[in-house]
Amino acid sequence: MPIPDSFVSRLGSLLDLGGPVVAILMVGSVLSLAVIMVKVFQFTRGGVGSRGRSEQAVRLFAEGRAREAYELAARGRNPAAEAVAQAISLVSARRLDKPAIEEQVARLATERLHDLQSGLRFLDAVAQLAPLLGLFGTVLGMIDAFKELQSAGNAVDPSVLAGGIWVALLTTAAGLAVAMPVSMILTWFETRIEHERIAIQTLTTDILSGSAPHTPSARDQALSGEALLAH
Repeated sequence: MPIPDSFVSRLGSLLDLGGPVVAILMVGSVLSLAVIMVKVFQFTRGGVGSRGRSEQAVRLFAEGRAREAYELAARGRNPAAEAVAQAISLVSARRLDKPAIEEQVARLATERLHDLQSGLRFLDAVAQLAPLLGLFGTVLGMIDAFKELQSAGNAVDPSVLAGGIWVALLTTAAGLAVAMPVSMILTWFETRIEHERIAIQTLTTDILSGSAPHTPSARDQALSGEALLAH
C-alpha cells in the first residue's frame, strides 16, 4: 500500500520543525512498535495468561491420575504449564525431596519468565527517556527563540516569538506522544508476566502440598514413574 504524499510531506515538515530531537523520538517510536509486535506474538503464541490446562492438570493429579495430568500439562506451551509438568514429573519419580523439587521448578520458571521479559527494558527506557528528550528539545528551542528576540532589539515582533515558542513545545508534545502509549503497553506486559508468576507459584504449591494427591498403589506408582521418566 503506497504511502500518501501528504503524509510524507507532513512528516518532513515535522522533522524540519522539531529537528534532531523529533527524529530521535520517531526512531524510538518505530523501534518500540517493532518490539511490541514481537512481544504480542510471543505472548499469544506461548499462551501467557491461559491457566485452564494447568489447573485441569493439577485437578487430575489431585485425583491420583498423575500420568494424564503430566501429559495434559506437557502439551501446554506457557511457563505455568511447563512448571506444572515438571513438578508432576519430579513428584511422581520420588527421587528428590520437596525443597529440591521446588528449586528445580523455580529454576525453570525463572528461565521462562526471563525469556518473556526480554525487550521490556528497551520499552521502559523509551518510556522514561522520551519525555526527557522532548523537554530537552523544548529548552533548546526556547534558547533559540530568545536569542532571536535579543538580536531583534527594539523591533520585536510578538508573532515571531510566539512561533518560536510553539515550535519549541512541539518536541515536548512529541516526547509525551511516544512515552504514554509505550508506558501503558509496558504495564500490560509486566502485569501478564506477574500473573504468570503467581500462577506458577500457586499451581506448583498445590502439587507439592501433601494434601494434593491421594496415595496411589505401589503398582500405579511404578507405572506412573516409568511413564513420566520416559518423557
